[in-house]
Amino acid sequence: MAVQLQEHSIEEIHRCVHCGLCTSACPTFVELREEADSPRGRIYLMHAILQNQLPIDRKTVQHIELCLDCRACETACPSGVRYSRILEPVRLSLINERVVSLKWGEKFFLFHVFPFSRRVRAALWSVRLLQQLRLYHGLERMGVLNVLPGILGKMATLVNPHVPGQKPLPDFLPAKGRRRARVALFVGCVGDAMFRHIHWATLRVLQENGCDVLIPRGQGCCGAIHYHTGDERGAKKLAEQNVRSFPVRDLDAVIVNHAGCGAMLKEYPHYWADGNCERYAEFSKKVRDICEFLDDLGMKTPENPLPLRVTYHDACHLAHAQQIRRQPRALLSKIPRLELVPLYESELCCGSAGSYNLLQDGMAMRLVKRKVDRIVETRAQAVVAANAGCLLHIGREVRRRRLGLLLAHPVELLDWSYRGVTPPQPGFDVEYRP
Repeated sequence: MAVQLQEHSIEEIHRCVHCGLCTSACPTFVELREEADSPRGRIYLMHAILQNQLPIDRKTVQHIELCLDCRACETACPSGVRYSRILEPVRLSLINERVVSLKWGEKFFLFHVFPFSRRVRAALWSVRLLQQLRLYHGLERMGVLNVLPGILGKMATLVNPHVPGQKPLPDFLPAKGRRRARVALFVGCVGDAMFRHIHWATLRVLQENGCDVLIPRGQGCCGAIHYHTGDERGAKKLAEQNVRSFPVRDLDAVIVNHAGCGAMLKEYPHYWADGNCERYAEFSKKVRDICEFLDDLGMKTPENPLPLRVTYHDACHLAHAQQIRRQPRALLSKIPRLELVPLYESELCCGSAGSYNLLQDGMAMRLVKRKVDRIVETRAQAVVAANAGCLLHIGREVRRRRLGLLLAHPVELLDWSYRGVTPPQPGFDVEYRP
């Protein structure tokens, strides 16, 4: 088998000077202390494969597959190596050549359920019923959910607490007071199915800050699930659907509130540099994370106090892929009586990484245990993260330990402060949020 890479990927390989400064930022190297499980080691392996100097055996492929693609190495690299532009084409090639393959159940859920919010809700129906009957947490603690086969059992334990009363999203909401911007909200798939309360909080905060908000019909999944698990054609189809759905020329921004989606949408022109590249670029240049947008706009200062001790976890595809770190902290610091405490190893991946916690659950569990250990050290009442995967993955470990921690998105705290709403009491079995 011959792995083929585009010229820009070869350039990235040659840009690496093998200094090793990336190793201390790499989650798998920090855990395993194996050179082959570091960015530098993986670049050596991938280069050797390309030069036909190394056989593509199971052991070699496992080192590559164990990478979370968190992109922390890109932040650490003094030479500016864009590691993901080496890794992702190699992975696609390995999948296309059937060196790496997904099981039938994994393909079904990743390609035919997760990217469609209605199907996700249907798949969650029985779990949501157990939560409403207050049976879910007991079954989870007893390990009953773990007996479900394959990916189904892993998914069942990841489900977040039930948030009742989440109405369908409207097509349009007007700004409060003087209009300062006209924006559209990207709703995604899992984000809409499991975190619609975050969408509603985002809408209210945007209105409060003088934004007319459109929610275009016809939009769908960002395509990250497909692309990162080998279905490039399916990913491009979803990208086309999104580009068609948003009237970007009439918008100041396309707002995204989950880091993984935002990174994917911003990188459409890189993934598909074909005849539609200009259309992708026109769309992607308007994409803004909600924290990034509010910081640039000049957020209206919330007035109502929120007496919480909070720590902030940097979602990888916000901190490393989008280089957004300061903005969420700056927004949170404006909330009266909110105490923001630093989190050691905040930029180290929690182990979620899209579908990684389903496909590489052993390493994913090691990383989330490490992350929650660090969170506990802060003595915070709440942990805040701007990505659906992080909230699900950290939330599962918090429940397993029965910790009194509230998990929330930064925009939820802003919304609570604007509205003067008391946040739910932190607790392992919290099932209601205002």
